[in-house]
Amino acid sequence: MTFRDWLDSVINLFYPRVCAACGEPLLKDEETVCLKCRFLLPKTGYELNPENPLAQTFYGRVPFHAVTACFFFAKSGKVQHLIHELKYKGNKEAGVFLGQQLGDSIKEAPLFQGIDYLIPVPLHPKREKKRGYNQSLMIAQGINEVMGIPIGDKYLIRAVNTATQTKKSAEERFKNVKDIFEVRHAEELQGKHVLLIDDVLTTGATLEACAHQLESVPGIVISAATAACAGN
Repeated sequence: MTFRDWLDSVINLFYPRVCAACGEPLLKDEETVCLKCRFLLPKTGYELNPENPLAQTFYGRVPFHAVTACFFFAKSGKVQHLIHELKYKGNKEAGVFLGQQLGDSIKEAPLFQGIDYLIPVPLHPKREKKRGYNQSLMIAQGINEVMGIPIGDKYLIRAVNTATQTKKSAEERFKNVKDIFEVRHAEELQGKHVLLIDDVLTTGATLEACAHQLESVPGIVISAATAACAGN
């Protein structure tokens, strides 16, 4: 056993490495999510269907070029556990993993070619300071690692610190995020194809609010992608 192997064993004894999806110990060569969970995570396949159910939810609301989510989200399921780890347990690696998976799903998809910037849905600075990071930015970083698309987290800010969307009705969600985002450096986005990034798509209220601000930019093309969406 090398010194590095010995040191890893000692560290793992006090700080065990566990799968962010199932909580079981990771094997030596596994990172963040175990191989079994990677195989079982329920993919949507929506990236290949321009008229998928997510895209249809925005018809008449926002002229998105394309919309997708990587995984289906089910209560008490592995994807929910990953999202919970990302948002409430400080597990940034879970977000990067979700972004890598999302990036792998869209990198060859015709609808998602020619993207100029990844724009993570922003948190208000107070909430980001409390959490320590923006979970959507972690997902964007994972996509960046796979596709090399630059992250444009300076272009959209959350100007109003609203209450969390959790446990709100659809109508309350739309009211909660209406007119709370602002576009910065709009001239740099003219004629660009941008991809909005978020963790979970439920009603689509947050993505719609972001898109309504961005669509004022001349010639902009807006798509959206999330790590997860409601189960099939």
